[in-house]
Amino acid sequence: MATFLYKLGRLSFRRRHFVALIWVALLTLAGVGAASAPTAGNSSFSIPGTEAQKAFDLLEQRFPGTSADGATARVVFKAPSGEKMTDPGNKATVQDTVQELSDGSEVVRVTDPYQAKAVSKDGTIAYAQVSYKVSGMELDDAAKDALKDSAQDARKAGLTVEIGGDALQAVPHTGSSEIIGIAVAAVVLVITFGSLVAAGLPLLTALIGVGIGVSAITGLASALDLGTTTSTLAMMIGLAVGIDYALFIVSRYRAELAEGREREEAAGRAVGTAGSAVVFAGLTVVIALVGLSVVNIPMLTKMGIAAAGTVAIAVLIALTMVPALLGYAGRKVKPMGEKGKLLGRAKKQDQPAEPAKPNLGTRWASFVIRRPVAVLLLGVIGLGAAAVPAASLELGLPDDGSQPTSTTQRRAYDLLSEGFGPGFNGPLLVVVDAKGSDDPKAVFTETGDAIKGLKDVVTVTPAQPNKAGDTATITVIPGSKPSSVTTENLVHGIRDAGAGIKADTGANVLVTGSTAMNIDVSQKLNDALVPYLVLVVGLAFLLLIVVFRSILVPLKAALGFLLSVMAALGAVVAVFQWGWLAGLMGVEQTGPVMSMMPIFMVGVVFGLAMDYEVFLVTRMREAYVHGEKPAQAIVTGFRHGARVVTAAAVIMMAVFAGFIGSSESMVKMIGFGLAIAVFFDAFIVRMAIVPAVLALLGRKAWWLPKWLDRALPDVDVEGEGLRAASGDDDGDRQLVGA
Repeated sequence: MATFLYKLGRLSFRRRHFVALIWVALLTLAGVGAASAPTAGNSSFSIPGTEAQKAFDLLEQRFPGTSADGATARVVFKAPSGEKMTDPGNKATVQDTVQELSDGSEVVRVTDPYQAKAVSKDGTIAYAQVSYKVSGMELDDAAKDALKDSAQDARKAGLTVEIGGDALQAVPHTGSSEIIGIAVAAVVLVITFGSLVAAGLPLLTALIGVGIGVSAITGLASALDLGTTTSTLAMMIGLAVGIDYALFIVSRYRAELAEGREREEAAGRAVGTAGSAVVFAGLTVVIALVGLSVVNIPMLTKMGIAAAGTVAIAVLIALTMVPALLGYAGRKVKPMGEKGKLLGRAKKQDQPAEPAKPNLGTRWASFVIRRPVAVLLLGVIGLGAAAVPAASLELGLPDDGSQPTSTTQRRAYDLLSEGFGPGFNGPLLVVVDAKGSDDPKAVFTETGDAIKGLKDVVTVTPAQPNKAGDTATITVIPGSKPSSVTTENLVHGIRDAGAGIKADTGANVLVTGSTAMNIDVSQKLNDALVPYLVLVVGLAFLLLIVVFRSILVPLKAALGFLLSVMAALGAVVAVFQWGWLAGLMGVEQTGPVMSMMPIFMVGVVFGLAMDYEVFLVTRMREAYVHGEKPAQAIVTGFRHGARVVTAAAVIMMAVFAGFIGSSESMVKMIGFGLAIAVFFDAFIVRMAIVPAVLALLGRKAWWLPKWLDRALPDVDVEGEGLRAASGDDDGDRQLVGA
């Protein structure tokens, strides 16, 4: 592989006009496709196989036209101090609002609070429920504006009016976070390379790759039912790996120049060596993202595949466009160790060379080699301590109660809790399918009575049958808030009671609604976590065996990753569930950790962690294969790779940390979790635990059974084929006929 990539790098350097033209043409084509594609609505959300989804599907069949999965809004009214909602003036205002809301084209029905008995016992709070034909993600902006305008009209009449439900649900926009991440990346790259030109190359290629990937996703969004969250994830991951991969190739190019090679030869060798690491690092990221399909949530599968495609584009750009741009840059990209004009005067040719001082990476590696046991124990104990809160992990999906208090959704949530109790914000919809029963009405009554006997039940409405009389819905109001463990236990209790009813009567009892759907999604994600870990870590373990030709190095990489992920989950629990440093992070409401967080963190962080592992350890492997002793190979790997890995990690942390400032608790949690995970993995696992373990293992770290060595393909990540072809160990001469 190294020889093939070497030739590709030299070809791209020589034919840079042709290569640049191809990528610019692809970017233009993708942009035109995105601009001319039909506007895509928000993607549909379904959870195949869950009871809540089965109930929604059944409602669509037995109650046609009711839009069971349509958006809902609760317009909550509170009377001024000393007044009641039943006062004639307030009542007239509410009824005018109900009439105004009923005129919407996407509205199915609006309940009148006075007819539906939706007025609190003390008469100070009332609410009107608005049901829509489509889901909250598909609702037109015009319908949302009409909802807000009607509430504003009621406010002018003197009432306090807030809007809850999912009708105002919107995908959070975090455009400024990408700008912050790119700005920090630019600063880090300038410090790393000491040159604006060298620093600009990774940024330019990453932006081109992200532009092609996101434009392609936008162009296909309507045909493939892709939501805006898909392009957001692709942008975040594509920008991250795109900068990383270009950064490593440019760094290796400068190192080859420092050894006295001509620029075309240096570009070829950079792609042949660092490019091999890019290929395998990219494969680990692709495996982790495509592996999200095992969860069997269509939206998550599409997000993973789209992001994986963007990563593949980033790899191809790093292997071809980076060497092409290096050809354009010429002497503006300086050899490693030679400062540009930006950070210092360039070294004069006739100036006597000063003895090079060991860089920080060399000094740190030497320190770890002298005290491997102490460093290893300190790193493992530190990560273990950070992981302790993860034992108290509670999973759930955010609701309006987790929104900032400045939002109308949160204020509506609090008003409903005040007037009707905390469980009113998470009603359960029980669907009774008595089609196979001899006496459906008796089944409906039996089901309602069974639910009334359960704990934490406040209200059970009478069964509402369909026209055929074979299916009915029952609304259950819990006594606890939607995200509580008590409400989750109630859902399981209803389902257990339903199993008994089915055994007696043959009728199916299904629980759905947003609260039940959240519980089912959390359970589905939790059940999929172990298979996903086995699949992703297992495939990556096999891939790393091929790369490193070792058993213990990939094993150490996988175990180190698990340590960093557990520590990051512990940090997330401490901040978002326990409330530690909540004020500093802008967390206004603590609660369960988002259900998607563990599996999402595993997928994204695993790919990035293996990037750092491959880039750092392949340089050690390369030095070892070329004759250095194990300890010296560790130092060599850090001398060449520590600075670059550090820069890459800082850039990633900046990109992810930019999302912490979002007003959406879910986005804030993802940003914090990924940023802290990269910190733990890059600076504690890869920079401390990895060299300590390799120092303790010595030559055993690179042991591989002879039969397995013969069976594995020789991918030559170390570039041994390049040395052999050059005819000497120093690699001074260029390859002939490449």
